[in-house]
Amino acid sequence: MRRALALAVLLALSPPAQGQAETPDRIEIMRAAIALACHAKGRRDIETIGKRLPGIDPVAPLRKHAMLTQGIRRTFPLAIGHLTIDWLAPRALLHSIRLHLDRDDRGTPSLYALVDHHCQVQAARQIVYDDERRPERILHLGASLQPTGREEPIDPPVPAAADPGGEPVAIIDTGVNYLLPAIGKRLARDAEGQLLGYDYWDLDQRPFDANPFRSAFFPGRHGTEVASLIAAEAPVAKLLAYRFPRPDMGRFTDLVADAARKGARIVNMSLASFHRQEWTAFEAAVADHPDILFVVAAGNNSRNLDRRPVFPAALSFANMITVTAATMGGQLAKDGNWGPATVDLMAPADPIAVTSFDGTRQMVTGSSYAAARVTSLAACLLAAYPDWSTERLKARLFALAVEPSEDRLVSAGFIPEPVFGQQGACSTRRPEGAI
Repeated sequence: MRRALALAVLLALSPPAQGQAETPDRIEIMRAAIALACHAKGRRDIETIGKRLPGIDPVAPLRKHAMLTQGIRRTFPLAIGHLTIDWLAPRALLHSIRLHLDRDDRGTPSLYALVDHHCQVQAARQIVYDDERRPERILHLGASLQPTGREEPIDPPVPAAADPGGEPVAIIDTGVNYLLPAIGKRLARDAEGQLLGYDYWDLDQRPFDANPFRSAFFPGRHGTEVASLIAAEAPVAKLLAYRFPRPDMGRFTDLVADAARKGARIVNMSLASFHRQEWTAFEAAVADHPDILFVVAAGNNSRNLDRRPVFPAALSFANMITVTAATMGGQLAKDGNWGPATVDLMAPADPIAVTSFDGTRQMVTGSSYAAARVTSLAACLLAAYPDWSTERLKARLFALAVEPSEDRLVSAGFIPEPVFGQQGACSTRRPEGAI
């Protein structure tokens, strides 16, 4: 207890580190809030934090408490924004504290900290903004909220490069980390070396890998992994990277039309949700582009999609294939979705190696990667047989499948591991260590 108290006092009173991008006031407020919240015993103590917190706005109205499942949420108005504290205490015993500081009344995120029951900071991050108040990078902070030197860019410029040539394959996902040379060199470009993909979330030409829907401080990074797998297994492909339009899913109409104009005859979609109405524009786009083969991930919810659908996987089109993940031996992957009337193929992706957002190699599992492997196989076939129709390409993929180890899971079967890298224009395995 004494150690925790000493650390809390240190956090509250230590001067901010030199060279921090945010004003010291925000760091001081966060340190003080950590110290005060760590020693709260319940709702009444959380309430009094507003009276002792530096930077509190004395004239702003206080918000009501929000009772969480296992704790309390309290938001305090500050002269420089708002501070939200989630005091999580199952059975009245402190488990952890989440603190989130916004830099203005519009909820623009600035600082985040996660503190354990020993008052030790487990994670802390800070978003830095440029002079025009656009988010620029995420700083990783240390135990006393000082910068550690590690940071993540937000929406950086795309380095120019030459078009790699090859079969255009569109990837609709959270974007890609085009700063990684191994990814950047495989992206489709125009004659001036500018990226041909697009960010339909932000409506700009920087489809950088980020899904901040759950947290701006910990954005999801998914598209880079999917793109790295397609790049590795289909060396004949050049990638059209699209960031999906989360703020307005109606933009799928323009997205798919753009991919078609740029020559894509294969689209990889490793995204899913439970609400069909979100996919109305995508559904119409699939119908409007019968010359494009859409390869869609079945999802990882341990559910039968025939009875409990996930979208867009549960849609049915002649130019669409739904893929779920399997082990190398053909068993359904852990948490994999299935459905003999809905899911077409199983592909081995439990586990499989990919390149992550930070450039490291990671082992992953799931239908996103199974779909990416089928997309790669389709690209290898189409590069070798460019005159094939979508119908013939789909039929050939189905013909490569064998009966899975488990019955009544998918309609067309399981594509075994030896098939990948041995078909069409990709009849030679990729070199060991390739991305």
